[in-house]
Amino acid sequence: MIGYVARRILLAIPVLVGIMLVVFFLIRAIPGDPCTALLGERATAEACARFNEANGLDQPIVVQLGIYMKNVVTFNLGESVRFSRPVSQLLIERLPLTTELAMSALLIAVTVGVPLGILAARRHNTIVDTATMAFANVGVSMPVFWLGLMLAYLFALVLADTPLHLPPSGRLSAGVLSTPYYEVWGWNLQEGTFWAGLNEYISNHYIFNSFITAQWEVFGDAVRHMILPAVALATIPLSIIARMTRSSLLEVMGKDYIRTARAKGASERQVVRRHALRNALLPVVTIIGLQLGLLLGGAVLTETIFNLAGVGRALFDAILGRDYAIVQGFTVIVASIYVIVNLLVDLSYAYLDPRIRLE
Repeated sequence: MIGYVARRILLAIPVLVGIMLVVFFLIRAIPGDPCTALLGERATAEACARFNEANGLDQPIVVQLGIYMKNVVTFNLGESVRFSRPVSQLLIERLPLTTELAMSALLIAVTVGVPLGILAARRHNTIVDTATMAFANVGVSMPVFWLGLMLAYLFALVLADTPLHLPPSGRLSAGVLSTPYYEVWGWNLQEGTFWAGLNEYISNHYIFNSFITAQWEVFGDAVRHMILPAVALATIPLSIIARMTRSSLLEVMGKDYIRTARAKGASERQVVRRHALRNALLPVVTIIGLQLGLLLGGAVLTETIFNLAGVGRALFDAILGRDYAIVQGFTVIVASIYVIVNLLVDLSYAYLDPRIRLE
């Protein structure tokens, strides 16, 4: 097991290096430059020269690449030219929201998609199967931006005076503040240290932070704000997971050992739960891992519609503003999370199917 994990980590290094190189050169290939994006198109050549010198953009491209690689190796993500702040600090503020949104959407997709797929497989070629797959096809083809707007219109305007009313934007209501757990528990953290940054990052997960500190008003408000964007973002992965669960379970249900279990007198529920489902979940787990990576990096439309300041929206704004440091830093972190998720998915195979050996 340890050898397998070590090999996968070593194989991930060239993948991350390749991503870093592609992002580094692609962001610089886009027409425009940070100076005109920040100072305006009427910025003089002298002003741009001073700007580029102050931010190291006057160096040859090879030198800039070397500095970038060195900074990443030393866990220094650089400084944003737009905000004049370290990218790591912006990441501590933005990534928790995207993580909460992605995990909430994935939770909805799994808890609804897997049972729907199982139901469709057990009722194969019936009206239930047809209706379930029709729902999945509609979900996978529905644009997120349209669904988000419709959900916001329905639950924020049409149902404004009912108990079903939900907020259409933001993370918390005005006047509702989330107190970090380290302040609630009286921890003294030295500012500027890694430990302080880690605790700040964790506490910026408002739902988790308010739950462990029993701030129930904040918890309820944060959950209510997360429902609409999570549902909008979960629609496509939910449909994909439902369809994959159905097809995988149908394939497994035709195996010889399933017929043997039925011949021994096992009920249909026991056959599905004890014999079929565990093997059928292998491709489903792969899809779930891939969807989590896509949700982390592809939530820009959802974050924009619901006015959420997360990683996706920050990347979009940084690309428009040619803020190289934010694009490079955020992309490296998201790519690293993607690699870790895929490693965890591979490790889960050995648990789901004992016949698989990772060594």
